[in-house]
Amino acid sequence: MAEYRIDELARLAGSTVRNIRAYQDRDLLPPPRLEGRVGLYDDTHLARLRLIGKLLGRGYTFAIIKDLLSAWETGKDVGEVLGLEKVLTDPWSDEIPGTATYEELVEIFGEGLDADEIARMQRRTVEIGLIEPDGEKFRVPSPRLLHVGAELVAAGIPLDSVLDIAEQIRADCDVIAGRFVNLVQEHVFHRLEGQPVPDGDAVADVAAVVRRMRPLVKMVVDPFIARAMETRVQAALGERLETIRDALREQPAG
Repeated sequence: MAEYRIDELARLAGSTVRNIRAYQDRDLLPPPRLEGRVGLYDDTHLARLRLIGKLLGRGYTFAIIKDLLSAWETGKDVGEVLGLEKVLTDPWSDEIPGTATYEELVEIFGEGLDADEIARMQRRTVEIGLIEPDGEKFRVPSPRLLHVGAELVAAGIPLDSVLDIAEQIRADCDVIAGRFVNLVQEHVFHRLEGQPVPDGDAVADVAAVVRRMRPLVKMVVDPFIARAMETRVQAALGERLETIRDALREQPAG
């Protein structure tokens, strides 16, 4: 097994000497083997240091990391816990983010707006999360949403009204997501309670449920929104269509 001085260990793990000493003070990393006054670390230290870095990068606290490392030492599969964390944090859409320049956005959405209005609309669009400043360009998390907005504006709907409805729909979707999460939290997540590092089977079961929720949510929302749109459109336009038909009947022939 290879052995490393502390500075070499830090370099290989993508960490710092200061961090390594801090992890040792917190009992997260075993002490090195001493050869005279030189501390020598091996591949087990390197593996643990990389795992600590990964857990910190995912937002785990030192207390939770200590529990996970203790579980690892006793033979439990920390990968199960990390697998659940990945399921919980993976994006729920396969849509690939895009980019747009300021000029492109103004060309699509800024027709008829003066400079102050364009600046205000840009701030609103960023606040809603439809675009994100990224250097000289803008990152577009959902090109589909931007395309929908462009189509609505092209149809003659004011951009302010488009952004209003985007905010409202975002809030509605947050309510729907909360209902699904509460349902699973009430009936599934309780299996993970009461133990810092849950049983691997329980973690795998919960991860599987969360994974299955992804297509299920879309399968539920799509038909409900389709039926609601049918009802709303018929109710909103039905009376107007009758008025138009009556007007056509009353027109003189020829």
